[in-house]
Amino acid sequence: MTNAPFSPAILKPEAIEAESFRIIDSELSPHFRFTAQEHAVVRRVIHATADFDYARNLRFHPGAFEAFEVAMRQGADIIADVQMVQAGVSRKNLEAFGGRVLCPIGDEDVALAARQAGHTRAIEAMRKMARQGNRGVLVVGNAPTALTEAVRLVREEGWRPALILGVPVGFVSAAESKASLAEGHADPVPFITCLGRKGGTPCAVAAANALLLLARGGSAIKG
Repeated sequence: MTNAPFSPAILKPEAIEAESFRIIDSELSPHFRFTAQEHAVVRRVIHATADFDYARNLRFHPGAFEAFEVAMRQGADIIADVQMVQAGVSRKNLEAFGGRVLCPIGDEDVALAARQAGHTRAIEAMRKMARQGNRGVLVVGNAPTALTEAVRLVREEGWRPALILGVPVGFVSAAESKASLAEGHADPVPFITCLGRKGGTPCAVAAANALLLLARGGSAIKG
């Protein structure tokens, strides 16, 4: 018995994406209540991961979307914790606003400082961005120590990134770092995160690119 061939339409990239989103929307529980902006992020994260747990685990600060769009309109950078995240962010959509994707974790001064201090380069990368006063959007997909340090820098040293998109993956400190971020509704920096161990580059990149598409459409700020 042979399988029926794919329809030629479903071999086209745009048709595959459209069908994927149709399936996602049909399988999302009607019990979930998302705003239109939240839904745009959730469905892209699910599309990138094939994991519907993100419909339950993603958390959005009420000011997250507006903060991101304002930052983009001001030409803010996106700060990536690792090069995999840096590579995945849509440069076309970011450059439309005049921003860059920065990834200081590979800088020589960051590596030297981390060796001297005996901790991770991710920590030193966050400290470098804070010293420079970079008010870009921080996207953390892999390094829990980057997120933990970023939260500390916000709360204790006055760093003010425009938004923290923190979704590191892993078994050591990943869930804890995201829980700390999610508890910070009184902090001056809005956030998007997910609870638990899951996360990673696909989640971070999908969410960041969804935010960029929303911002290009001008949908986060009304009037």
